[in-house]
Amino acid sequence: MKYIALLAISFILSMATYAQSNAIVGKWLNEEKDGKVEIYETSGKFYGKLVWLKHTYEADGKTLRKDSKNKDAKLRERTLLNAVILTGFRFEDGKWVDGQVYDPKSGKTYSCVIKIKDGNMEVRGYVGSPMFGRTATFTKAN
Repeated sequence: MKYIALLAISFILSMATYAQSNAIVGKWLNEEKDGKVEIYETSGKFYGKLVWLKHTYEADGKTLRKDSKNKDAKLRERTLLNAVILTGFRFEDGKWVDGQVYDPKSGKTYSCVIKIKDGNMEVRGYVGSPMFGRTATFTKAN
């Protein structure tokens, strides 16, 4: 009987952790409201791709915007739409850690920590230490 009780408690705790870890899954508008990122989980890691841009096309109105500022010349021809910009996060102690954020506006990639605070997603990109970084607040998209 004790074994069943321990198993049930263990199951409940694991379900609570799973629900908490998936709190970032879904679509989020960036701080400037000119991009929407869809966060998803694959094999225990979390990723985010651009699924909407306010300015999706180049000046010609037909060509999808490219990742022209990317440091990797091979990636400069990829379109920004559906580009993965959040990579490799794992959930630990109420936050998502060990990931990276790519900023298509500058072409730079930063180490990153993500937290949920007051229903918003705080994305902190940094170099070296989180105390030397910048936080962008994303809001849940409909």
